[in-house]
Amino acid sequence: MRPASDRERLIATVAELLAGVHHVAVGASSPIPAAGAMLRRAVDAKRGEAPVRISILGSARHNFFTNGSSELFDCAAQGRIDAFFLGGGQIDGQGDINLVGAGDYPRSAPRWPGSFGSGLLYYVVPRVILFREEHSPRVLVEKVDFISAAGASPPSVRRPGGPYALLTSLALFRFDKARRCFVLTGVAPGHDTDEVRDRTGFGFDVAEDLGPIPEPSPEALALIRDRVRGELAETYPQFAETLRDE
Repeated sequence: MRPASDRERLIATVAELLAGVHHVAVGASSPIPAAGAMLRRAVDAKRGEAPVRISILGSARHNFFTNGSSELFDCAAQGRIDAFFLGGGQIDGQGDINLVGAGDYPRSAPRWPGSFGSGLLYYVVPRVILFREEHSPRVLVEKVDFISAAGASPPSVRRPGGPYALLTSLALFRFDKARRCFVLTGVAPGHDTDEVRDRTGFGFDVAEDLGPIPEPSPEALALIRDRVRGELAETYPQFAETLRDE
């Protein structure tokens, strides 16, 4: 068996971040989060535990919704989704995300797809995992140019949801809600904290137990390349091919 690739390590890390959830929803164009959710389901099933329920927008086989994204928002507002994934053209140190565009709005250039309900989901889903493969000051900025969804709210605002973690190709951060900042908890093998600081546009704390992001276990790696790859092929056939163990 060949060693784990960077993307397989990300998939395994996503699965660990989903431990204990009952229902996870995944938006469109999110193959790594989808694969991580599938791995979580497969691991739970092998251990005889109740498998996580997965709703992947755009999938016919792994989607319990019958009315598209509007049902996703209804389900989230009712407290029936435990975890969701958000990205962003920009993410700042307070957990704010920008899905609209860089520069002064409304003359943003480049423009991105738009906020598309992220503000609601960020407020009501308890475990929102921010995910971007790219780790650079271009993406991880000191302050976003436009707030599509705010990472924190005033104490008087009831908010069951919010950022739980930030995962990139380089590092894993947890979000400290009380202090409204990210805490570095893991670094990809072969990299160090100094490199993370150099490539991050915002300041962050460092966990006392900071260590390398773990490699996938042999069991997890076998599941990724067999069961997860097969399930993923229905929605993301090209990405699934990259998980083949040849």
